[in-house]
Order: sequence, then C-alpha cells, then structure tokens
Amino acid sequence: MTALLIPLADAEPGNQALTISLFTAVVAVTLYITWWASRQNRTAADYYAGGRSFSGAQNGFAVAGDYMSAASFLGISGQIALYGYDGFLYSIGFLVAWLVALLLVAELLRNSGRFTMADQLAFRMKQRPVRTAAATSTIVVSIFYLLAQMVGAGALVGLLLGVTDATLKAGVIVLVGALMIIYVTIGGMKGTTWVQIVKAVLLMAGTILITFLVLLKFDFNISQLLGAAAANSGKGEAFLQPGLLYGKDLVGQIDFLSLGLALVLGTAGLPHILIRFYTVPDSRSARRSVQWAIGLIGAFYLMTLALGFGAAALLDTSKESAVATSKGNVASPSLAEAVGGGADSLGGSILLALIAAVAFATILAVVAGLTLTSASSFAHDLYANVLAKGKVTERQELRVARFAAIGIGAVAIALAIPAQKLNIAFLVALAFAVAASANLPALLYNLFWKRFNTSGAVWSIYGGLISAVVLVFFSPVVSGTPTSMITGADFSWFPLSNPGIVSIPLGFLFGVIGTYAGRDRSSEERYNELSVRSLTGAGAEGPAKH
Repeated sequence: MTALLIPLADAEPGNQALTISLFTAVVAVTLYITWWASRQNRTAADYYAGGRSFSGAQNGFAVAGDYMSAASFLGISGQIALYGYDGFLYSIGFLVAWLVALLLVAELLRNSGRFTMADQLAFRMKQRPVRTAAATSTIVVSIFYLLAQMVGAGALVGLLLGVTDATLKAGVIVLVGALMIIYVTIGGMKGTTWVQIVKAVLLMAGTILITFLVLLKFDFNISQLLGAAAANSGKGEAFLQPGLLYGKDLVGQIDFLSLGLALVLGTAGLPHILIRFYTVPDSRSARRSVQWAIGLIGAFYLMTLALGFGAAALLDTSKESAVATSKGNVASPSLAEAVGGGADSLGGSILLALIAAVAFATILAVVAGLTLTSASSFAHDLYANVLAKGKVTERQELRVARFAAIGIGAVAIALAIPAQKLNIAFLVALAFAVAASANLPALLYNLFWKRFNTSGAVWSIYGGLISAVVLVFFSPVVSGTPTSMITGADFSWFPLSNPGIVSIPLGFLFGVIGTYAGRDRSSEERYNELSVRSLTGAGAEGPAKH
C-alpha cells in the first residue's frame, strides 16, 4: 500500500500545469475578495472589526477558519504521520484549548473590549503602561505564529513546483509575505473575514473528501487503518504508544507535559482568535458564532486523525523520504496525491492541486488575521493611545496600521527563512506557550480578581513574555541539534523544547507579585463596572475613561 512521493518536477508536464492553474485560481479569488471588501472600509470600526456587521454563522465560519491554521492541516497530520500517538496530542490539545478559551475569556473579552485585547485591560488600568505591554505581547505572539504559516507556505509551494533549493523556498516565503501585506493593508477585517469564511468552507470540504477516500481504502475500518499505519511506519506497536517524539525519560515526559499545558491554555491568550468576537454586533451573535465554530473545529480535528494515520499507512515516511525531510509538513498534500491515484495520474494531480490550494488559502487567511491583529494593536494601542495620547484622527490611525502591517510582515519573513527546518505544528505550539505565559494571566486576573492593578498587569505580561522567549532562545529549538534554527552553535542550557511548564506559572506568579508590589488601587473602583460589562456587553462600544 506504500505510495512513494514523487516531486511534481518529475510528473507529467500537463498535470503539473493543471495543478499550478488550480492553485493560482484560489489565490486570484482571495485577492478579488480583498479588493471587493476594501471598497467598504470607511471607518476604524470597519478596518479593525468589520463594522461589527457579521452574523453569528458568518463569524463562526471565520473563527473556525482563523483557528484551523496551516499547523492544523499540515503540521498535525505530519506529526501523526511521523510519530503516531505523540503527534495525536496536538489534535487533542488544540481541540481542548478551544473549549478552555470559550469557557474562560471569549465572550467576556468581547463584551468588555472594542478592537484589541488591550482595550479590556485598559478599561480599569492606567492606559499607557498596560497598552504598551499588551501591544508588545500581541506583536511577539503573532510573529511566532506567523513563522509557522510562512514555513508551511515554503514547504507547500516547494512540493507543488518540485523545488528543494532553500533559496527558492525563501523566495516563496517572501511572496507569501507580500500577499499577506496586500490582504491586510487593502482589505482590513472585512476582507480578512471573508477570506477566512471561504477558506473554512474549502478546508472542511477538502478534509472531508480526503478523509472519505482514506477510509474507503480501509473499508471504513479504523482498526485496519491503525494497523496499516503502525506496520508501514516501521515502528510497529510503538507507533501507537507514547514516547516516539519526546522519549520516555524524565526530561522527555516533562517536555511532553509542557507541550500539553501550552496547547490547552494557549488559545485563551491568542489575540488574533479573541478579536474575532469583536466583529459581531451583540452577545447573542457571539454565542451563536461559538456554536458554529465548535461544530466545525471539533469535526475537523477528528478528521486530522484520518489524515495523519492515513499518511503513515499510505506514504513513505522513512528517514530520507520527502515527508520526513519536510518534518511532516507535506504529508496532507502528498496523501491527497496518493489517494487520487498517484503522482503520475490525473486524479492525483487534481487532488494535490485542490488540497494544496486549500492549504495555501489556509495560510493566507491565517497570516492576514495575524498581521491585522498585530498592526491593529500597534496603531490603536501604541500609536493612538500611548504615543499620540488619543489626539489622533481615524485616518491617521489607519495609515499607521497599514505601515505597521508592512513592518511586521518584513520581520516575519526574515525570521521564517531560517526556521524552515522545523515542523509548523511545533512552531505554533511555541506561540501558544508565549500567549499562555504573557496574555492569559493578565486577562484572567483582570476579569476575576478585584485587587489586580496596573503594576500586576505589566509585571504579568512582561514577566511571562520574557521568560517564555528567553527559555525558547536557550532551548534546543534555536541551537544545539542538527534541526535547530542555528546550526553549528550550542547555547541550549534549557533542556525542554516547550517552555510552558515553567513560563506559564511564572506569568501568573509575576502578576501576583506585581499587584502587591504596586501601590495603585484605583483599578478596584471600576472592577464592578467591568464585571457587569463583561457579562452583559453594556457600554462595550465606549472607550476607556482614563
């Protein structure tokens, strides 16, 4: 049953032309949507929150489209294909994380904010220090997340064009960054939301199709699929048991636990997910969008199991295979090619083109959302409320947001090029760890702890952010192994690849220390008002008063 992955450069030229044509068509459609949406952007609310004009169902699809990133479609299936049970943790972690985000912060944040995460914090805190800290954290988290999408784009287009040269893949990353900047600077939240809705529909349809074809090959017998995956992996029963990715020693088990902690808590601190709830007109629509998103996201993550174990069963995943050398990032499109008939078949080429186009649309939609979040936070929080002290017109603020999108896109491109050797689901897990360490403690304390103050918020955000980033920098992710971002150097004194088990408790601890170290208790005066506002949405359109 093993189907070897053949680069498209060796496939029939006609099939490759068809593949590239279908792929290009999806990009053209998303660009048209962005242009169409740009004609309706007139105010800051239009650019940042889509005019709060989306229905619950529309926003539910957009939330799902934003959440089901390249890490989900490409990275998770790749981790499962290579590591079996250990890769499966990513599917469970992302799904459980979504439920935690809904229960803890999603609707409460939507009701008490306007455009960015910092709006909620600044409601009862001093504006300048809190907005500066929140904007800094938002940009750092978004850049970590952007790395994963850029790396996925390089791997995907490299597969489509049969490109293996690192320089050419870097060129692909630059191209994706340019498209990302176009989407955000022109389309704003309206354009980004419609791209995410279209992407969610395409992704669900493509995933359902491939899942059906995989299960069809095994007569819809899950046990048969798992058995074939274990046998073809060359690892036997160990493939279906814990330990392949992180090992069974103490450090490996702690790293595994750290990953799970970051995945479960990270979503509740991801600003690009949380601001999606600002695009609906009221709390009822927010709840309805949650219901739609739960159904879509839950179904999708169940299907990633079929994609991952199907890839393990039907593809060559040995050490020198294309799937392994890409760190699993091309497993899903390669699986589509295999179940369609193989690399030289018309069906294989069509399915590869469709799935690759869906994956690329996934990447474009998510990077647009991430860049918009970062640019919005920079313009609305740092520029308008900190540097300009609120004395700025909407037009000036939007101009700064567009320039910020260009700058953030350039930084993401520069960092993504040396990160091509890393699995994209793993890269997203790092973003989750940073978000859970820096943003989640401050958001939860602000919502549920009356004594929490400005000093506590600043300590919590910076403490969690710095500890997470420092631990990642001195971990095997950056140096010390052949697959690290920097080869030929070793300054990895921190043994874990996932910092969450240390940095997340530190974020909460710094929040407590900062709160009691600070003398300002004025934030307590507005706690009751924030509580009512977060539960009902009353007055959520208004700005903070101080």
